[in-house]
Amino acid sequence: MNCMLCPHKCGAYRDLNTGKGNCGLPLSPKVARVAPHMWEEPPISGTKGSGAVFFSGCTMKCIYCQNFEISAENQGVSINAQKLADEYKRLEEGGVHNIDLISATQFLPEVIRSFDIYKPNIPIIYNCGGYERIETLRALEGIVDIYIPDFKYSDNKLGREYSGVENYCEVATEAINEMLKQKGKLTLSSDGIAQRGVLVRHLVLPNHTKNSIGVLDILKENFGEKITLSLMGQYIPHGKAKNHPKLSRRITKREYQKVLQHLMDLELDGFAQELESAEEEYIPLWDYADENASP
Repeated sequence: MNCMLCPHKCGAYRDLNTGKGNCGLPLSPKVARVAPHMWEEPPISGTKGSGAVFFSGCTMKCIYCQNFEISAENQGVSINAQKLADEYKRLEEGGVHNIDLISATQFLPEVIRSFDIYKPNIPIIYNCGGYERIETLRALEGIVDIYIPDFKYSDNKLGREYSGVENYCEVATEAINEMLKQKGKLTLSSDGIAQRGVLVRHLVLPNHTKNSIGVLDILKENFGEKITLSLMGQYIPHGKAKNHPKLSRRITKREYQKVLQHLMDLELDGFAQELESAEEEYIPLWDYADENASP
């Protein structure tokens, strides 16, 4: 196929074995970790964990990504749709609250096929950077129960410089609007576990409180009470950010408090992470291995 899955719309030829274009990956899914994950928001991880499937590659190339080894360097193991469906079933049988697809857009045709093979009876989460095409999201309607997009930037220049994407604000706003049309506001079960809806994440970056305040303003203006927001203070210099003049340190308590105060002033519904969560121990090990993996 000539790929148009993500907003880059590069049109590169991709099949199950060949990968060109922006992501540089074939259509055959590549995963770096499949395991219960306890470090998401409380309604996502709950008490039994989220069934996280970490896919290799990404529609964005964030230079500070905590998953840099898999998102930019494409570490991982190639598997087929059948094996992916088997992994959903294994996670479900292990008692996780949901299946959390993390950065799956580049493999979407095979991911959709995996749900034709087996659809778990627990919520399906689509966890992404917010840089998504409306047409691609519509292909997920009827499969995904919960969307967890990032909203990273209020300044498109930062999107271009830090993540290699154009028109981030406009694309992410339209994407979240489509997600809300499909699933609405986040709803929880009686025991506080997410069942359906949209949870928007924003990571505060060092030296960029103006960007974060702008993001909150955009979310308030466009979505108001329709969204649930997760404000994150877990930034750790990773990947290329370790040597970047503005991104090579953690955020300060003063920076985070400034953004948090704006969140409270806007009265946006959601969660605020503790700064203590900014520890490397929360970055998963990329340890997926499968005896049926492609060579």
